[in-house]
Amino acid sequence: MYSRFKLNLAEDFSAYYKQGLRLYNQNRAIVEGSLDSFLTSEHIDGSRLQEHWFPQIKTDIFLSHSHRDESIAIGLAGWLNEQFDLNLFIDSCVWGYADDLLKLIDDDYCVNPGSNTYSYQKRNGSTSHVHMMLNTALSKMIDNSECLFFLNTPNSITSEEAITKTKSPWLYSEIAISEIMRYKTPQAHRGGSLSKIGKLLLENENYRSSLNIEYDINLQNMKEINKVTLTAWAHHYFATVTKKHPLDCLYEICK
Repeated sequence: MYSRFKLNLAEDFSAYYKQGLRLYNQNRAIVEGSLDSFLTSEHIDGSRLQEHWFPQIKTDIFLSHSHRDESIAIGLAGWLNEQFDLNLFIDSCVWGYADDLLKLIDDDYCVNPGSNTYSYQKRNGSTSHVHMMLNTALSKMIDNSECLFFLNTPNSITSEEAITKTKSPWLYSEIAISEIMRYKTPQAHRGGSLSKIGKLLLENENYRSSLNIEYDINLQNMKEINKVTLTAWAHHYFATVTKKHPLDCLYEICK
């Protein structure tokens, strides 16, 4: 990772939603196809599964957002691809499928004999496995992305007396991961070989709507951008006589 941005965005990009949805569905299909292939035998190779969670997905920007802002995220992905030919990876592309994967595993391994109920102990184990594999895979995706955008809306965070909090364990995890992720230059992301990172073991709580768990998250070191910044970025990029990489143009106007 090279840089992190806090995107303050109230407007949507509905005009680009269809294009963003096409890209979103392409990535989701890759994720689903990869994970389904690991559920065909009695033995699940957890190491190989997490290594292949995001196969063949090349991304420039990792977007962390609330599930309530998914339509904004998809529209933004369409706009970035249309304007700059950049690929934005939307984290909700895998959140929901992680639940689907967990249901498949639970139906095969965690049902109490002779009933339609699940074993509490077995479900605790399966949830821990799936969430840890997802967290590790997301860590690798963040590490391999040149930038992280955090979609900063009231759906993502609550602010009380200048303390920023989130109720989403995934947002908490992604921002915490981005803080400790190794620094790599843009050149390393665009052409250099990438070494494998070690497993990042961060504690995740199983989120349920009936629980009210909050996490402190640190957004202070993120560069703030908004719709005006995005418009200026596009103008700067298209005004450049010798075309630069679009992310270099963003870095220049955000100095």
